[in-house]
Amino acid sequence: MTLQLVDHHCHAVHGGELPDDVFASWLTESDRSPAAGTSPWDSSLGLAVRRWCPPVLGLEPWAGPEAYLARRRELGAAAANSRLLQAAGLAEVLVDTGLDGPGLLAPADLAAQAGAGWREVVRVEAVAERLQGTTAEHWARDVAAALAATGATAFKSVAAYRCGLDLPGERPSPAEVANAAGDYLGAGGGRLTHPVLIRQLLWTALESGRPLQLHTGFGDPDVTLHRADPSLLTPFLRAVEPLGVPVVLLHGWPYHRQAAWLAQAFPHVYADLGLTLGHVGPAAPRVLGEALELAPFGKLLFSTDAYGLAELYLVGSRNFRAAVQEWAGGAHLPQAEADRIARLIGCENARRVYGLTP
Repeated sequence: MTLQLVDHHCHAVHGGELPDDVFASWLTESDRSPAAGTSPWDSSLGLAVRRWCPPVLGLEPWAGPEAYLARRRELGAAAANSRLLQAAGLAEVLVDTGLDGPGLLAPADLAAQAGAGWREVVRVEAVAERLQGTTAEHWARDVAAALAATGATAFKSVAAYRCGLDLPGERPSPAEVANAAGDYLGAGGGRLTHPVLIRQLLWTALESGRPLQLHTGFGDPDVTLHRADPSLLTPFLRAVEPLGVPVVLLHGWPYHRQAAWLAQAFPHVYADLGLTLGHVGPAAPRVLGEALELAPFGKLLFSTDAYGLAELYLVGSRNFRAAVQEWAGGAHLPQAEADRIARLIGCENARRVYGLTP
């Protein structure tokens, strides 16, 4: 079937030519230089790039990194990016604008190259860190106004990186927030890591009525992995359930089974495998199957979490398409049923959760 996907969580890509080592650095979540004698290309993600991307640029599958990068430069970055993004088959992209840097395409330019529509996902921590002229007493009020003023379709939090997901469930009291804001502002502001202020941001975001995405599981070395286990969120998820606002647990690995259980247990909780399916490469059907052991088909969403390289959009979409078909084959599903489930995960669930018009 031809399925136009809704990528409900992704990032900008670089619009220019890249040195070989910089290109390779985006094939890993690590921000360190690779160990001597190793290469990010020699990974499951590197294999997936070599499997799916060379034919889109006019090469045979499994072309080596040197030949692939030479062909990419021959075409030029704009042409290569456009081919790769359009081959991903995306109807709409929800772009997390919290990651920026020199040379990255603006969301509208990314969407234009992909032939897709786009919406913005705003990081709550970034909004709070940009807040100017507030006081401890007024911090909660002013950050709520700043969040409300964004045009975001959804919010995202990187609490897993900042303080971990083992947060108390209850909303912090005004006094707690003011005291924490006093400490934060008194230290000069900057990177927000105070768990009380993070909790306040999560509650404020959900009270806006817009879906909240939460990073869970693996990422770069800034995350302490065991504190990114989504099951740690259980008290918080219980507490915010009466609000009825969707909470979407991103990425998951190696805790994708915990995320799947939470999506089954709580009506307002959803999950995805965005970052995971690209990185696990040939294991994508198995990992998708592990999530679908418990996650209802209407509670799992597709994303790529692509950042930096257009290749990651294509790899994420192709790995998902191949994985869902292989999983359906193992379940002995008729093709019509396999296609229905692929549509749910690939686009229909995101449209329902985020209120998108097809």
